[in-house]
Amino acid sequence: MSTHDLYTTPPSEPLWQVPATGAARFSWDYDDGRERLLALYQKGKDKQWDGNKRIDWSLEVDPTDPLGTPDEALTLYGTPHWAKMTEKDRGELRKHYTSWQFSQFLHGEQGAMVCAARIVESVPDLDAKFYSATQTMDEARHAEIYGRFLHEKIGMLYPVNDNLQGLLGDTLRDSRWDMPYLGMQVLIEGLALAAFGMIRDTTTKPLPKQILAYVMQDEARHVAFGRMALRDYYKQLSDAELREREEFVIEGCYLMRDRLSGVEVLENFGIGKQEAKDLSEHSEFLQLFRKLLFSRIVPCVKDIGLWGPRLQKAYVDMGVLELGDSNLDLLMSQDEEIAEELDRERFAAEEEARVAEVAEAIEEGTAEGLREGLAEGLAEGREAAA
Repeated sequence: MSTHDLYTTPPSEPLWQVPATGAARFSWDYDDGRERLLALYQKGKDKQWDGNKRIDWSLEVDPTDPLGTPDEALTLYGTPHWAKMTEKDRGELRKHYTSWQFSQFLHGEQGAMVCAARIVESVPDLDAKFYSATQTMDEARHAEIYGRFLHEKIGMLYPVNDNLQGLLGDTLRDSRWDMPYLGMQVLIEGLALAAFGMIRDTTTKPLPKQILAYVMQDEARHVAFGRMALRDYYKQLSDAELREREEFVIEGCYLMRDRLSGVEVLENFGIGKQEAKDLSEHSEFLQLFRKLLFSRIVPCVKDIGLWGPRLQKAYVDMGVLELGDSNLDLLMSQDEEIAEELDRERFAAEEEARVAEVAEAIEEGTAEGLREGLAEGLAEGREAAA
């Protein structure tokens, strides 16, 4: 079945074209680059993996409860709409929400792949081009994995959210080479990491947990790359140039905050757009969710040197200013450790199963040998007696 057939609402155009701006830059300086960035590039090469092999796609997923997360996270929970729904309706709602969330992850990963390729093209430093090339492959793998999960396990897709598409467009249309870093590595990837983490830490289903943990292990490196490159570059900019970047961050943060209301899902269940917006706005879970989503963005923005009064005021208005003191390095190291621990647990269980299988085979072989030996001994005994 084609992707077109799985969309709840087909995209208006099957191909979205964003006019390219800015210059492609070549560097003829092949000397060693920045030590930290080259170390990250080496790590990017070492940590490549195959989504077909590392993820256990044989795991079953119940489309009516794909994540196993509490129903309290659903916007309609506790409302008169929820009280009227049958269990079948509620299962369909869970399916739609999962489809909507993972569809936005999928579209965002394709955007990240295009932005990483744009960075390879436009960034002036060769060490940054090297790392961006590894990231482009990472993002292709992520898009492949999310697409497969939606096609094979959920059977439904949602089109790209307007706000996400708007931020992607703004990022790609800007001719300044640092903007794909800022729009993608800091804003979109930072928000995605927080969203992935919330689901990873609450899902009771092994397949989505594997997908999210392994993707987050890659994304931790990507955000580190953006921080390194932009922190160095923004030290050189004037106050006016920094204010321009801060305005972009402010607008992007409002777009990303509003992106996560899930109004499209509620509309598919017969709820008008305005009521859907009101329900989303007053959902206690979504209010907490929106705040936690900035746990990766705010400290990163502060770290790269964008921390002017207007930006801080915007974060005060959003109620997220205090997140600027979060330990981003600790969060990233935890992401890597969770993925590695998941591998250890999986491989230990698989090794234990293999050992048990071998032991069983040996035991069966030994028992069969004893039976054959006993039968031969009895036959020889009968011949001797005769």
